[in-house]
Amino acid sequence: MVLTLIDLITNIAAVLLWFNWRLLRFDPLVRTSALSLAGTLKRPEPRRLKGWAFLLGLTMLLLLRAGFYWQVGSGANWVPRLNLVFVALVFRCDQYHLNHVLIYSLLSFSRALLVVYFWMMALVVINRGTTDPDPILKLLRLHLGRVARWSVPVQALLPFLTGVGLWLALQPWLVRSGVANRPGSWQHRLEQALLIGAGLYACLKYLIPLFLLLYLIVSYIYFGNSPLWDFVVATGRNLAAPFRRLPLQLGKYDLAPALALLLFVLLFYWPLPALAQYELARRGTILWPQ
Repeated sequence: MVLTLIDLITNIAAVLLWFNWRLLRFDPLVRTSALSLAGTLKRPEPRRLKGWAFLLGLTMLLLLRAGFYWQVGSGANWVPRLNLVFVALVFRCDQYHLNHVLIYSLLSFSRALLVVYFWMMALVVINRGTTDPDPILKLLRLHLGRVARWSVPVQALLPFLTGVGLWLALQPWLVRSGVANRPGSWQHRLEQALLIGAGLYACLKYLIPLFLLLYLIVSYIYFGNSPLWDFVVATGRNLAAPFRRLPLQLGKYDLAPALALLLFVLLFYWPLPALAQYELARRGTILWPQ
């Protein structure tokens, strides 16, 4: 449990290092030349960190935590697992499998980064109709770059295609490393990739209910003026928009956010997932190809 918590904390730190490196690309004082007006401006204090420092820190963090897992993981009876929704890749962290913990450290960070980017794109899609974006939405669009301007169908399909492509590219390497089993055929390998791509959408079960819950709270409790709360209100309003056509207004109380939150919880948690698993078990269908 402690090592799992350490893994979560270090993943958050690694993602922050990555985004700090990315933010340097958006600094107008870095990207402009002396011939432009912004290029003639000087900072009030010298820059303390360069882009390579963030990348070096990220690399050292991933290597050091892999070494830590290798040293203490076996003694703590900790088995690193990479949850990919339909399957969990299991890694060994004993003294004979240093390569396993190195692979796990890299893939754990990669999965966290991919999920964060997917959340960012989901928030951009949800707030696509916003004509006057707040600072947070502008920052999200800036990080996504051209992807933020693509059509909604392409943006919705992109995570699935990314998951499929990454699994097809990494699966032979994982087989050679002893992390994954060799599929029986190309068809099984493709089925695995399709399941991995589809499973990425399951991470929305943390994002959407959270924003709806915060929007419900902010609707009745005033927390002051803040770009964060403005973004929460705009996102929650857009998520609850389809339900506003229903007669859910009781006096000054709007029940649309509560109904939207309830339906999304049912969709992502219970009972729909349980019913789907029960139906598959009843039919004898195996999700993960052998």
